[in-house]
Amino acid sequence: MTPRATSRREFWLAQAENFKIALDAIRANKLRTVLTVLGNVVAVMSVIMVVAVIDGMNIYVGEKILEQGLQVVTIDKYGLITSDDAFRDAEKRRDLTVREARALERRMRLASRVVAQVEATKRVRAGKKELANVTVRGTSAGYEEVGKYEVTEGRHFDVSEVERRRPVAVVGSEVAAALYPVIDPIGQPIKVAGHEMVVVGVLKARGNVLGHSQDNIVVTTLGQFEKMFGSRRSLTILVKGTPGTPLEKVEDEARVVLRAERHVPIGKPDDFGIATAETFRALYQSLTGSIFAGTIALVAISLVVGGIVIMNIMLVAVTERTPEIGLRKSLGARRSDLVGQFLSEAVVLSTLGGVLGVVAGIGFALLIRLVTPLPASIQPWSVLISLGVASAVGLFFGVYPATQAAKLDPIVALRQE
Repeated sequence: MTPRATSRREFWLAQAENFKIALDAIRANKLRTVLTVLGNVVAVMSVIMVVAVIDGMNIYVGEKILEQGLQVVTIDKYGLITSDDAFRDAEKRRDLTVREARALERRMRLASRVVAQVEATKRVRAGKKELANVTVRGTSAGYEEVGKYEVTEGRHFDVSEVERRRPVAVVGSEVAAALYPVIDPIGQPIKVAGHEMVVVGVLKARGNVLGHSQDNIVVTTLGQFEKMFGSRRSLTILVKGTPGTPLEKVEDEARVVLRAERHVPIGKPDDFGIATAETFRALYQSLTGSIFAGTIALVAISLVVGGIVIMNIMLVAVTERTPEIGLRKSLGARRSDLVGQFLSEAVVLSTLGGVLGVVAGIGFALLIRLVTPLPASIQPWSVLISLGVASAVGLFFGVYPATQAAKLDPIVALRQE
């Protein structure tokens, strides 16, 4: 065996012995070990939980919310409201009307479809069965092109039905299952706030978004909605761009046309709200980024506190085992051997805290996913980084106690009781 192979073998044997000594020390002081690693447990658990929830939310928001409007510009009275003052200012704006929706449809060159919508929450009834808090949406033609509206039974209403303000309805799967459990809903009457319509289609199930059902809905023509509930409501206008057109250009053209239609003076701000999926994505990412940054700050504090606790416990261990250190040095142990022994113990302690934190973090993340509408996605990289950082904390804060142990004079150490 070559000298290099021999030295490598001796190194790994020494590390194995250090690891065994560290485990023996942990078993001998169980309560002290738990209290020592508590800071690392909290820090690592926080990282795993926050990353799991935020990453799960990123996927959830992308799939359930933002993707439905990736190629659509949304225009309404309010826009993106982030404060009470902004809401009060938006309340003073003029309502958006069908006339403005038609102006956009007529004058925009980059729009393939312009759809005007309005909604309210009402009771619906069929026979003796009744549902409360159902979203009733009135819409112009082409609504199926600007959102996820696929029918599993029947059909969408057509342009002539929209123009003639016919009392037709396309119902969500939840409404169809509740009101027509044993019969085909197509062609059946449905009463919305006392107004009777005919069901012509059933929408494909879309599931929940943050606990809110997307299938508890009745879609009717905009004219029929206004006949039932009046026209004194501000509309939401959805503009879908032509294929291949950047959404920013569609947004800019829609803004120019609408400002002209509403006679907004040059230099004055828009008196309407306009947004795309990227607007909401940017807001969402800024919010989650702030949460993540705050969590990282708390994690850093927990790690520093945990590291200081480990350092102090290791200094206590050095004091308790001073005679053992003196005996090892008198038998030929080198300073590097003693440094390696105590560093190994510090790293094992911090890594143990990291492992416990990973288990607790994954457990809490899964519990959050189980009992709340918030999703959670466990990311392997967060687990590996957490364990790596926890081990590094033990290594960093274990250096001082280890060097103190290595500096002890063997004679003095052997005399200490």
